[in-house]
Amino acid sequence: MPNLAVTPPAIAQRQSADWGLLQPEQVDVIRHESFDYEFKGSRHLLIASERAERLDGETLLDGLPRSTRREWSRKMTFVPAGHRFYGWQKPRRLLRSTFLYIDPRSSLLSELRFAEVEFRPRLFFFDPDVWATALKLKAQLQHPCRSQRAYVEALCIALAHELMRMNEGGSSVEANMRGGLPGWQQKKAAQYIEEHLADEISLTSLARLAELSPFHFSRAFKESFGMPPYRYLTSRRIDRAKVLLAERKLSVTEIGLDVGFSETSSFTSAFRKVTGETPTEYRRSLA
Repeated sequence: MPNLAVTPPAIAQRQSADWGLLQPEQVDVIRHESFDYEFKGSRHLLIASERAERLDGETLLDGLPRSTRREWSRKMTFVPAGHRFYGWQKPRRLLRSTFLYIDPRSSLLSELRFAEVEFRPRLFFFDPDVWATALKLKAQLQHPCRSQRAYVEALCIALAHELMRMNEGGSSVEANMRGGLPGWQQKKAAQYIEEHLADEISLTSLARLAELSPFHFSRAFKESFGMPPYRYLTSRRIDRAKVLLAERKLSVTEIGLDVGFSETSSFTSAFRKVTGETPTEYRRSLA
């Protein structure tokens, strides 16, 4: 099975499977030590990083500028087949990422002419649809007894569609896009959201902070953050919920209320949509 080479190997715990069309691998770095990594293969590689923050290091991907970005949690990287992806890092937080190795010549993708697509490399980007599908595939890896072959294949085909759609437009490197919010507006909006996660936050109130109309604010916010304001708010609430679930001091219902959900059912639904697991399943996986 093709996989990312990590040196020293003992620094990472790995869980993998082989589904033919796609080979998933969960990688968890378990020590705060510097390590090198490299991948180049005949499969496309999609990396979904749930937790990624380093004190030092660099990332290189053929066709893109070198990156020394320090934090890329909830970001993805796409390495087309034949491209070299490599670098090193000294972790600030222990890395947790899902690696999806996609066979472009699989017969299941022949109708899409997937093998003929010239994919562009992408580094540290976010696409909500690709992210959601990647987390669903991760969930199938972690709970193989619940896996249904037809469901897994459907997810893989959906991922192929989403990658092709994404490849048709957009920048290869995440950056502030023309028409996005200036730095002071981004900081003000993000800070307000962090301070009011448990409150009802309206689009109008956020737009007022940035001194824009709701329409122009919503469009500029999406340009800058890669998602609409409401989806960003939900993602920050779920990130906060993950921290509280790990601390094990509050019940699931209490955590839902603490991060702005009035009903446990709505909290559970939003959490599953983002992570592929219920809050209870996520807490149990941390044990």
